[in-house]
Amino acid sequence: MMLATLRSAASWALDRVLPPRCVGCGMLTGAAHSLCLPCWQALPPLLDPHCPVCAETLPLGTFEGAQCGGCLADPPRFAATRAPHRYDGTARLMVLALKHGARETLATPMGSAMARAAGDWLAADTLLVPVPLHRSRLGSRGFNQSAWLARAIARHGGMLSLDLLIRRRATESTKGKGRVARLKEMTGAFAVPPAARAQLKDRHVILVDDVMTSGATARACARTLRRAGAASVKLLVYARVAPDRTLLHL
Repeated sequence: MMLATLRSAASWALDRVLPPRCVGCGMLTGAAHSLCLPCWQALPPLLDPHCPVCAETLPLGTFEGAQCGGCLADPPRFAATRAPHRYDGTARLMVLALKHGARETLATPMGSAMARAAGDWLAADTLLVPVPLHRSRLGSRGFNQSAWLARAIARHGGMLSLDLLIRRRATESTKGKGRVARLKEMTGAFAVPPAARAQLKDRHVILVDDVMTSGATARACARTLRRAGAASVKLLVYARVAPDRTLLHL
């Protein structure tokens, strides 16, 4: 917590000493957490059509509401996924600046975009639960970017953001691994502490993360939340990794 406080203080000080610049192109902007107009307009939207459950990009011509093969074959415990952006271009730079640059001020515009994407999901009786970091990663980084986003979203909907999940073990990077290996790595990685179960019982939950890649982390978190008593789980992320659409037709 001390490290997080120091990093936030340093970020706050830099925002006031140095001229604020656009995360996308470096142009001077009027606010520390702003994009310039061209970069804001260039934020890549989520591609349509996409699976309503996991937001996986589907081939052009797929009928509306169709699910991807992965969700049909192995339905996740989250009911739906929404994301304002595709993980590319300026949206990718925003995520990297938030996560690796400790730019907490970016959580405000990113959370606003996520709140707009969530739309009618946001309700006072719904809980926002961020995807947790393992204590070793939290100690080295000093903050959980998903918790920053969840708190920003909560301010829009008059909702509670609660850290009801813990990561029981430090998981290895799943980059480059296949779907089965990713799912196996995340099996049993998360838990709901006994003291938190009463807050979760029969509640509708929005699971919050910065990026969704394969969905293995979200699947494991949603499974844990449902087993602990959540009535339903939906997934809200800032950006969804999407393949090159031209490859879907090869």
